[in-house]
Amino acid sequence: MPHLEVYAMYPKMYADQPRASRIRRRLAVTGCTTVLAAVPLCSSIAPASAQDGIEDLSAQEITDRARDAFMSAQSVRATAASKGTDVGRGDPTAADLTLDRDGNCTGSMQFKDAGGLVIVKRGDRIWLKADDQFWKTQLPGSQGESAAELFRNRYMRGSTNDRLLAELATVCDLKEIQQKAAEESREVEGLRKGQPTTVDGTPTIPVTGTKDGETHTVYVATEGRPYPAMSTKKGDGKDVTATFKDYNKPVPAETPSAEDSVDISKLYEESPSPSPS
Repeated sequence: MPHLEVYAMYPKMYADQPRASRIRRRLAVTGCTTVLAAVPLCSSIAPASAQDGIEDLSAQEITDRARDAFMSAQSVRATAASKGTDVGRGDPTAADLTLDRDGNCTGSMQFKDAGGLVIVKRGDRIWLKADDQFWKTQLPGSQGESAAELFRNRYMRGSTNDRLLAELATVCDLKEIQQKAAEESREVEGLRKGQPTTVDGTPTIPVTGTKDGETHTVYVATEGRPYPAMSTKKGDGKDVTATFKDYNKPVPAETPSAEDSVDISKLYEESPSPSPS
């Protein structure tokens, strides 16, 4: 029962590259520790197919099989949207990412009252294109203005050798997401089936449970492999909806050209040196 929720990367300070440390503290890029709320794990069960009549199984068996199918996926397109009173300024409100187990990805993210960005990762190379509002929100005063001008309509490029981009790259790793699903899969309780329904034209069976006062529902495909098609989490101050599709389709391999991008070192060069504090 995977559930995708995007969190803004917490600011970090690093001992090296002192000129860049202020940028890293200020730049609240979504590095996306992507959080999955999952159902209890049981013994491994062979993936079901349409002939298995998965909707006739128990809630526990359905979620077990959905878990196993999700864990076997080599790639997926995942979207997430969050809303509610607990979604504050700068918090992620939407994401649309295609990612695989090799850490490749392409997609976009939006933040409440703080703009948005497009990300492309191929191997250890990363490209990030943010809008003016994003830079002006994340960097103070003239730094934000300078960054917005420097990267306007262009990508910031670099590699996972840069710690800022290495943090950001975690959003692209399906393998890490799947590991999260396994780690957090024992906490949803009171599983129960709902009535069959469709998600974007896919026949599904919903299974609902609770965790920490929040209601979690996963919609499991009843035709073909029992992949999760959608999941929702509803709480007092935030509702999150995630969809999953295009399982095992390759991540687009196209990357931005050199003419359409600027090396991340230019951002550090144009930022004033941080104060001793």
